Amino acid sequence: MNLWQEFIRPATLSQALKAFAESRGPALPIAGGTDLMLDLAQGRHSPIHTLVDVTSIAEMTVLELRGDELFVGASVPVSRIVSDRLAGAHAQALTEACELIAGPQVRNVATLGGNVAHALPAADGTIALLALNAEAEIAGLYGIRRVPLNELFLGPGKSSLKHGEELLVGFYLPLSKLGQASCFKRIMRPQGVALPIINLAIWLESADDTVKQIRIAVGPGAPTPWRATEAEKLMTGKPMNEETINAGLDAVLAQIGFRSSPRRASADYRRHLVEGLFKDTLETAWQRAK
Repeated sequence: MNLWQEFIRPATLSQALKAFAESRGPALPIAGGTDLMLDLAQGRHSPIHTLVDVTSIAEMTVLELRGDELFVGASVPVSRIVSDRLAGAHAQALTEACELIAGPQVRNVATLGGNVAHALPAADGTIALLALNAEAEIAGLYGIRRVPLNELFLGPGKSSLKHGEELLVGFYLPLSKLGQASCFKRIMRPQGVALPIINLAIWLESADDTVKQIRIAVGPGAPTPWRATEAEKLMTGKPMNEETINAGLDAVLAQIGFRSSPRRASADYRRHLVEGLFKDTLETAWQRAK
């Protein structure tokens, strides 16, 4: 049985959107296909008539500076992000997250756009992008728009993107300035299950010994990718000391909604682990910013 009926490789965004509009059945974009192909083969996805290969669309394969922002195309393989000088300078949390996605062979084909569009609450790339305050660029038949990253998510595995009508083109990230830094860390099972028990990304700006700004993203802490906004408010403007760190951790634990998973860990175990992970990630980001 064929997993799809038609395969199209457009060269431009307009051609891709036209392919969606003219498809005689359900259509989906494909880049690396590391999630989609498994879902189709194992019956976890409804039948697809048309696959639209977006890896030849120039706008979706660039990683470049655009004014005072870094743009990362949705079809850029995560292995390229890991090794890219610009990403390393301005989005270190993202490069660290991408380096932990699956294994080397998968990273060579898996894309950041696919990692985000799959809409899992603990996707490594997504958690890093949230902490980095990324915005997503989306193309549709009626033009291109930019939205805050968190607006892409409706629930576990559910994206707000209009399937068959819209394309996730890429991501805009603010450039890193003096005194700003980020870090991503995660804890996973050593048996080779490539799913995080818990992951965490922090971006911050230091001013002398004070936390001028901070963003904290934790996964999985809610049905959608999530930021610890209460801890961010509490720590902003405070001196970086043990009292502030412990107060921030308490705020994370009060707001977070861990759940138990038979494949990953219990909620109680995750709460136990988050203390060390939070302090370790925060300390690394702080030292980088200093």
